[in-house]
Amino acid sequence: MPKRHFEDFTVGETLSLPERRIGRAEIIAFAAEFDPQPFHLDERAAPTELAGGLFASGWHVCALLMRMLCDAYLVESSCLGSPGIDTLKWRRPVRPGDRISGTSTVLDIRGSASRPELGIVRFRHEVVNQAGETVVVMENPIFFRRGAAA
Repeated sequence: MPKRHFEDFTVGETLSLPERRIGRAEIIAFAAEFDPQPFHLDERAAPTELAGGLFASGWHVCALLMRMLCDAYLVESSCLGSPGIDTLKWRRPVRPGDRISGTSTVLDIRGSASRPELGIVRFRHEVVNQAGETVVVMENPIFFRRGAAA
């Protein structure tokens, strides 16, 4: 039985996302399979204008964010997926040894016009590193089933 339904979210509510530590081997393994650019695979790769040394693929950071969302509240909710991402911005590189954590803030709540059993919750997710520097910001709507009482 889901712990959270559409009606359980409120505009302005902030949900904490659990901390994750990012290791060198994890960065390289993800990059080798999904984003094999040199700066994601080797510390000795020529530095880019944006970042010198090894850093995680932005897509890796998004995958970590997805896991953080699942661990924080999605798995134990009536989540039915998302129709997409409205905004995605990578602000700073994530490097080996970094610890990331974050928040999801409810921006908007509305019922579905075409499917009354569903509601749409729009979130702003912000991930920061151990220094409190923002590494990624994402905004997107997520579908949730309404509770049985609704």
